[in-house]
Amino acid sequence: MPTGECRPSCCIWRRRHDGGCGYHHQEDRRATLAGRPVRRDDERVDVMTKPVRVLIVDDQESYRSAARLVVELADGFEIAGEAASGEDSLLMVPDLLPDLVLMDINMPGIDGLEATKRLLADHPDLKVVVLSTYEAVEYEQIAVDAGAVAFISKSEFGPDALEAAWEPA
Repeated sequence: MPTGECRPSCCIWRRRHDGGCGYHHQEDRRATLAGRPVRRDDERVDVMTKPVRVLIVDDQESYRSAARLVVELADGFEIAGEAASGEDSLLMVPDLLPDLVLMDINMPGIDGLEATKRLLADHPDLKVVVLSTYEAVEYEQIAVDAGAVAFISKSEFGPDALEAAWEPA
């Protein structure tokens, strides 16, 4: 984590790669998670919205790790949990109460599309983004027909794609 004084251009709303210094970002995140307002030098109080809780569902540990990193880097998102199968996701959602599920399509047992349909039948306010190594041309409409708010190819998945998929949801 960067150390030292924050530059005048620093802002909690500004992404690090857009010029934010990173110095206050960890402090701001801790304050937000603790439910405290974030104070600035000018004494203005920024009220941040509750972070989007994300459940990652993928049978490959390596991809769950990569998706976890993406969620941690995205502004306003936090990990609610991880599941290794569609069946596990069906059991975990009622306990974890995520806002968003990142769902792989191709998994053993209940695949991601069937798990998406079942989750949304029981939790209609839940948002699901389907992720896959398949190309969007092949599966985007199938994912939307299953109830997903978006389809993102794993090769294109990053913090910006996650934030963009959540916005219209």
